[in-house]
Amino acid sequence: MTDSIADMLTRIRNGYAARQKRVVMPHSKIKETIARLLLGENFLEKLEVKTIGPWRQLELTLKYVGKQPVVHSIKRVSRSGRRVYVSTKDLPSPLSGYGKAIISTSKGIMLHTQARREGLGGEVICEVW
Repeated sequence: MTDSIADMLTRIRNGYAARQKRVVMPHSKIKETIARLLLGENFLEKLEVKTIGPWRQLELTLKYVGKQPVVHSIKRVSRSGRRVYVSTKDLPSPLSGYGKAIISTSKGIMLHTQARREGLGGEVICEVW
């Protein structure tokens, strides 16, 4: 696996497509940070870090409204073969402000709204709506 973030986003996307209640994936700090941002924006129901033997796993409980998934689309923007960097003035506003972009900045990983407030640009990790 070369792109663990793309794998995480694909697991979430597939989980919603299959109407699963939760998805499990190997843990990493960056994946946990992205999941916490999604949890804070109410795209996920719950986040748990579980230790199974020497390994840690990330268990995400997916969120639904009725039977409809809260996340309509989640896509990787910057990939290993094509990095996408933006300045403060060029920060994306997915779906005309209804979606969220997750940005990796010099002060850590944050939402595009927080990066804009702090006057930071960076690498666009993904967009969610």
